Amino acid sequence: MTETQGSNPSRRALIGWGGAGLALGAAVAGGAVAMAQAGEDVDPAADGAGGAVEFHGVHQAGIATPVQDRLHFAAFDVKTDDREAFVQLLKDWTEAARRMTAGKPVGAGAYGGLAEAPPDDTGEALGLKPSRLTLTIGFGPSLFDRFGLADKRPEALVDLPKFPGDNLERARTGGDLCVQACADDPQVAVHAIRNLARIGFGKVAVRWSQLGFGKTSSTTPGAMTPRNLFGFKDGTRNIAGTETDRLEQHVWVGDGDGPPWMTGGSYLVARRIRMNIETWDRTSLQEQEDVFGRDKREGAPVGKAKEHDEPFLKAMKPDAHVRLAHPDSNNGITILRRGYSFTDGTDGLGRLDAGLFFLAYQRDVRKGFIPLQRRLAAHDALNEYIQHVGSAVFAIPPGVRTSGDWWGRTLFSKEA
Repeated sequence: MTETQGSNPSRRALIGWGGAGLALGAAVAGGAVAMAQAGEDVDPAADGAGGAVEFHGVHQAGIATPVQDRLHFAAFDVKTDDREAFVQLLKDWTEAARRMTAGKPVGAGAYGGLAEAPPDDTGEALGLKPSRLTLTIGFGPSLFDRFGLADKRPEALVDLPKFPGDNLERARTGGDLCVQACADDPQVAVHAIRNLARIGFGKVAVRWSQLGFGKTSSTTPGAMTPRNLFGFKDGTRNIAGTETDRLEQHVWVGDGDGPPWMTGGSYLVARRIRMNIETWDRTSLQEQEDVFGRDKREGAPVGKAKEHDEPFLKAMKPDAHVRLAHPDSNNGITILRRGYSFTDGTDGLGRLDAGLFFLAYQRDVRKGFIPLQRRLAAHDALNEYIQHVGSAVFAIPPGVRTSGDWWGRTLFSKEA
């Protein structure tokens, strides 16, 4: 963790996966603020009606897009050595994503086709609105060991180092590809990943996945800041989707930053952070506030009255999370976060398997997440209550610009 809905929600949106009923962040009200660039926002007039986010654009949707309420994230392993077959998969995925984000079924749909053949769509999203579904694809470092891509791997796509306190589970780490599905209806997000996995059968296989609820960051100016499972407001200083200057400076890959195929893209770090909920819940309020450097009621920095008041970092304890993570303490390092809370039952010992699924976009991982996490891992008081148990890094290519474009074209096409 770092410092940096429409009306009439459906029953699914309130209950969420597993019937947990946890709704942290659900109090965020109001529609999304319109942004000028295609592929980065939903029509504000359709927002409350579960409208569609434009799929095409210079950048992929799902990064600067106003953060939706639900997440289904999946990392895939590639199972084919046939480059042409893999490229065709990317084209098929793009077409499926184009249709699903518009609220349309995949291919010919879930019924009406040949009775002897499986339908093109699994059907569980029939009758549901698009719910601001966005699908965002990324390429992991290991993909560049295939298909003759070694010389196309960006220098910024580095393998993350082992940080102090990491206890990474191999089954929740890495991946050749990732797809991030965000939506305001969990069934819409799950449907999207399910259908992409079905289309990819024999060519790719899910390595690991994560469901998320209760967004823990906002990219919408003026929206109420969500709270994490520790009960604190999180992401007060997050980059807003309308801050084009900050996005260009900290998020989008620019000309000359690396190989030309990445221009307009970004880099994603995904971390599954387990929270020691039971220990935290027995910790005094004063210590909780000291750990974060903010008060729990308002979210105000130590010694200030309002959440967005400029913090006086020296008033906080030296190991306070806000003090250590603030850009002023890190030579201006700034990342865009789209994290979600998760709860996946218990660990077999009666403790909740719950925490934060951290998603951070940045222009260069070497200048963003890595130096920031090194500082936090070594000194942050919050480390007593959290542990990083899953990790991955991906290069996020630029957006699909036209109806004839496809995911990864700038990397894989012969013209590129």
